[in-house]
Amino acid sequence: MPRIQLRITGDRDVFEDVLNAIHGIDRIERVEEIDDFMNDFRDDSSSQNLSDDMSSKTYTLEVEVPNEKIGERVREIAEETAGTREAAIEFVDPDENEI
Repeated sequence: MPRIQLRITGDRDVFEDVLNAIHGIDRIERVEEIDDFMNDFRDDSSSQNLSDDMSSKTYTLEVEVPNEKIGERVREIAEETAGTREAAIEFVDPDENEI
């Protein structure tokens, strides 16, 4: 069964909108928020003095679909929903090992 992972950078409300839009697609097998262990990681010292609430959060979502046709629909709906809220969205290969 194909899996789609996506990351949304923005407010929690934006993530919830994308999640609800995906739930509205027929034949979705599973939709689950995944803990993003890199969410609080800062990659350089230039952001040391910034408050954590000043930056956007990243949320990861995993979706199981019955076939690629439904998977393409999930991608379209997610991009459209995130785009209307001006949030960044990234599709991640769930089999990739990220460092």
